[in-house]
Amino acid sequence: MSHIITKESLESILQQLKCHFTWNLIEGEESLDEFENRVFNKDEFQNNEFKATMCNILAYIKHCRGQNEAALECLDEAVRFIKQQHPDQAEIRSLVTWGNYAWVHYHMNQLSKAQDYVEKVRKVCEKFSAPYRIESPELDCEEGWARLKCTRNQNQRVKVCFEKALEKDPKNPEFTSGWAITNYRLDCWPALQDPIGPLREAIRLDPDNQYVKVLLALKLQKMHEVDEGRELIQAALRNTSAETDVLRCAAKFYQKTGALDRAIEVLGQALECLPNNAYVHYHIGCCYRSQLLQMRDIKEREMKERRKKLTELAVSHLKEAKEINGSLNSVCSYLAGLYAVAELHEEADYYYQKEFQNELAPAARQLLHLRYGNFQFFQRKCEDKAIHHFMEGVKIKLESKEKEKMKNKLQKLAQRRLSENETDSKALHILMFLEALNGERQQAEDAERDMDSASLVPSVSLEEAGNEE
Repeated sequence: MSHIITKESLESILQQLKCHFTWNLIEGEESLDEFENRVFNKDEFQNNEFKATMCNILAYIKHCRGQNEAALECLDEAVRFIKQQHPDQAEIRSLVTWGNYAWVHYHMNQLSKAQDYVEKVRKVCEKFSAPYRIESPELDCEEGWARLKCTRNQNQRVKVCFEKALEKDPKNPEFTSGWAITNYRLDCWPALQDPIGPLREAIRLDPDNQYVKVLLALKLQKMHEVDEGRELIQAALRNTSAETDVLRCAAKFYQKTGALDRAIEVLGQALECLPNNAYVHYHIGCCYRSQLLQMRDIKEREMKERRKKLTELAVSHLKEAKEINGSLNSVCSYLAGLYAVAELHEEADYYYQKEFQNELAPAARQLLHLRYGNFQFFQRKCEDKAIHHFMEGVKIKLESKEKEKMKNKLQKLAQRRLSENETDSKALHILMFLEALNGERQQAEDAERDMDSASLVPSVSLEEAGNEE
């Protein structure tokens, strides 16, 4: 710029730019670590395409960690990818990256460099008679990808981004695939969507988009159209080698159909590209665990070695997942169960205790009390501890199959103990506990009925009737 402006006026201009710093991508996130882990490790999503998009997101995360030099290096990479992938649209496609450059330099107090990037944005926007931001399908698309990748509760807003882009260029394969993926995410919420049509249209416009193929396969599987889904999966795998998002979705398809060997094989391919991805290790471990559970009732002696091998493989991958990401749900519980099956009770107890230390949703904590109670009862032969955990699980205010199972177990345990000793204090305590629990439920049901009947009483005035509506 020809003149120096103040930091305050520069910030006012920066707020007008369309870029990651003005899109509030981390708003509502629990932690930066969880955000980064989800964006780059957990979710499958176009990790070979849109490399500039991923570089911009990583630059934003690096800045949030206070690593501004590293953020600038990520933005340099983004520029290189834009020139490679969009040589004929480099200016428009670079606007978001330039905006990010300006923000990073601003936070580094390098105001003249920040101004230089603001000026680059201004020169492009001037061509469209706008000072610092323009309406452009490419920018709408870039915002759509960023929000789709980074946010969990903004899918309606993401859909609007891609719809705005499609209004200007309705046959654009990239815009169509973004819109289709968003419809896939929105399926059944907030109202029933049609993900099948948009996914088919995206494939028609871009037959080489293997990721959209596997998403369509998963939706068809959900609709019990497994044969067509399998054909799409096979086609996608024939045409991809190292697209890990395609491999992970394909493995999910095979896992759901019970083709666990094939799921493990496909996940193994993903693991070659992502050796330190906790989620790939986790899903491989879960597949081996599922194979082990299928063999639970087979008593043949020759199966003993097979079960031992499956246990070792499941434990190995789940422990690797736990080591890479200690906050993964259910890993400790699964490890505990596997060690219990292998009759390694101390190791099982260790992992059960680790799982109890995690922050668990009521349903997960209830299930954990059931599993640990069974472990204490069947493996450790410690009835008192089993009773304690069944009671703790029942106390959780959530009606579920697990809760009913624990109540039935407590009832049977109390009846058996009383048949052996009619003054058994523990058994009497269990029965009193269950009776009180049933009384609470009855009270709640009575209160609900009272409320329902009260709502049937005629209103005393038209005004009150209007208020009730």
